[in-house]
Amino acid sequence: MTQSEMKTLVANTAIDTLIQEGKIFSGMKIGLGTGSTALPAVKRLAEKIQDGTLKDIKAVATSFQTTLACEELAIPVFTMNDKVISGELDLAIDGADEIVPEKTVIKGGGAALLREKIIAYNAKKFVVIADDSKLAKTHGTGFALPIEIIAEARVCVINKLKELGAACVLREGVKKAGPVITDNGNLIVDCKWEAPVNAFELEDKINKIAGVVECGFFTKNIPEVFVSHSDGTVERF
Repeated sequence: MTQSEMKTLVANTAIDTLIQEGKIFSGMKIGLGTGSTALPAVKRLAEKIQDGTLKDIKAVATSFQTTLACEELAIPVFTMNDKVISGELDLAIDGADEIVPEKTVIKGGGAALLREKIIAYNAKKFVVIADDSKLAKTHGTGFALPIEIIAEARVCVINKLKELGAACVLREGVKKAGPVITDNGNLIVDCKWEAPVNAFELEDKINKIAGVVECGFFTKNIPEVFVSHSDGTVERF
């Protein structure tokens, strides 16, 4: 299977399985993720709404990209502040950029990590879907950790991150002159370490730095994970 086919497979399998198990149900409040694996899940959810399997789904999107997809697919979109949501979700489903055996993940490759974390950390259940290229043994040396920062604090934050052993790169835009600007108007710094790091400890340390908005370690709502393989199987753990 191609990677694109693997992404569609894991998205469809996760949505179908969670519906069968009653973990996705009519009337629920669901957070919908961003990126090339999450969007097939949004599409599958829309298909289940259109065929009558699900009704009265209330979605909260993690990005402009996902909001637009929901609008095109006729999935009602709300914000976390709307009264029908009241700041809490039944479930959030999203992709990941890196997953380790402890089921901590790195997210933010699409620069949507702040909204993704708000949604994931305010969901009763968090589900991550990915193809097996996202699996890793440890964090720190593989996929670069995205950190959303206030522009005015760029140099200050990078200095503090270097004290934590990180090599830092300000993310540049594609087909845009200058740095990436997030949906929230901030910058992204991508960080790597020479040796594996403890995500549980670093999430808190990084988030305490003045000028950091949020980092891409997700350690405080351990997800259920679905992973697809090139042989057409889907692993769940």
